[in-house]
Amino acid sequence: MSDTTTSPFSGLSIGPREFVAMMAAIFGLQALGIDIMLPALETIGTHYALENENGQQLIVIAFVLGFGFPQLIWGPVADRYGRKILLQASLVGYAIFGTLCMFAPSFEWLLAFRLLQGISCSGTRVSAGAIIRDVSAGRAMARIMSLVYTVFMVVPIIAPAIGTVVIAWFGWRWTFGVLGIFAVVVFMWCGARLPATMREPRPINVASIVDAFRRVLSNRVSFGYMCASGIIFGALFAFIAASEQVFDEVFGRFDLFWAYFAGIAGGLAVMNYLNSRIVERFGMRRISHLMVMIFIAAAAVNLLYTVMGGESFWVFYALFIISFACFGMMGANFASLALEPMGDIAGTANAVYGFFTSTGASLIGLFIAQQFDGTVRPILLGYVGLGVTSLLIILVTERGKLFEVGEKHR
Repeated sequence: MSDTTTSPFSGLSIGPREFVAMMAAIFGLQALGIDIMLPALETIGTHYALENENGQQLIVIAFVLGFGFPQLIWGPVADRYGRKILLQASLVGYAIFGTLCMFAPSFEWLLAFRLLQGISCSGTRVSAGAIIRDVSAGRAMARIMSLVYTVFMVVPIIAPAIGTVVIAWFGWRWTFGVLGIFAVVVFMWCGARLPATMREPRPINVASIVDAFRRVLSNRVSFGYMCASGIIFGALFAFIAASEQVFDEVFGRFDLFWAYFAGIAGGLAVMNYLNSRIVERFGMRRISHLMVMIFIAAAAVNLLYTVMGGESFWVFYALFIISFACFGMMGANFASLALEPMGDIAGTANAVYGFFTSTGASLIGLFIAQQFDGTVRPILLGYVGLGVTSLLIILVTERGKLFEVGEKHR
């Protein structure tokens, strides 16, 4: 489908700025649920006497795995009963399971509560994505998504710092308590201010669900960009899972972990904002295709330097910021390209997209993170491989033509 421009915020009774801020807060539940406890992972692993030094990564992975598959259920629910009802129920679950994590009697129980919290978070993500698609499409949707991601990226910038302060003052358990408090605040805000956005409910039966999934998976553009996004975003999850070990064990800079992490997330936020300013002029395809190539180049140079020149923190960090910044111009554009043809089944389409880009990416990211061997080479090698694979998928999706504002592909 062509990269069309449509008027955003159609039929919305709240102001654009409040809408973007609200959607960013909902999206931020996922980022906060991952990033705020990164400084606490080693402490939690010690508390539960974990024998596997990579075992604390499971605290992140359990949440992400829970976030993935249930979206396939929440999508049809959102299309039938409405986005707001699902959103409010999911926020309640998120708060409850975040609180239970504080009192987990064992590491296994902690992982179980994190899994359930991830399942609850997936409902908020499906709801928010469907709401955005309800009020916008095409390049306008990409602009809104970029603005949402810009505000949303403030969360990873400040979350590790917040986690560090919370741990110092109240202990690691309250990193989970903060999640419950934030969910309650968002619940009250949405309950008071967010209007209903779904136009016509779809029946929730086997035939309608199967037909919706068939439409999403048989559309060349939707399916192609789902796969490309799910593959390359595995790199993001790989780093998040292993970030503490990279800064601590490889470079010995854990004391300023929160500051370095903020620098990486800051690059993402800047690129998201820049995308919101230029996407309606240049189009989603031109921008995102170029970013995939830059991502591959930065990761390849980083890997080559590490192999030939050794592990220099500032070289690694500078090139890593470039790699991560590319996600700021891929995420919103890939999502908009995938969801644009699916306006009447926005809930289900957004759910399938979310499943591909979270569960698939998290499993890929877990595999790469588990290869951590005290060096950054496995992560960088994984980055190059994922970038090349994603580019190949885009080439197949676009029939070998990159950068074009093309016609609809089926």
